[in-house]
Amino acid sequence: MRINLTSVFVDDQRAALAFYTDVLGFTKHHDIPLGGDNSWLTVVSPESPDGPELLLEPCGHPAVQPYRNALVEDGIPLVQFAVDDVEAEHARLTAAGVVFTQPPTDIGTAVIAVFDDTCGNLVQLVAEKAGADNP
Repeated sequence: MRINLTSVFVDDQRAALAFYTDVLGFTKHHDIPLGGDNSWLTVVSPESPDGPELLLEPCGHPAVQPYRNALVEDGIPLVQFAVDDVEAEHARLTAAGVVFTQPPTDIGTAVIAVFDDTCGNLVQLVAEKAGADNP
């Protein structure tokens, strides 16, 4: 068993696509119209183009907004992306106008940071440290 697809609910798929590709650096994988303004819209990491896909899913279901609002209010990221160097990504993304709600923070086994994806979600960056608890 392996992870093939996961999703993040977004307010506007086109704005999310621009942010996730132009700012974060992901690559569009699928963009299949589903009717209206909705698409089966996925992105992948350019480092792993055949790896897991992230579905930029419309947030139209009535349960989504209260769920996401509660997470953001509590400062809880909806999704986490691994990076090699959190400080370098923080500098790159800050220069691109990304707003961080938590700066790079050493938590012992990793360095993390959290930013607003402009689409209704908080995103955590993480760089795990090699050591006894991390392979």
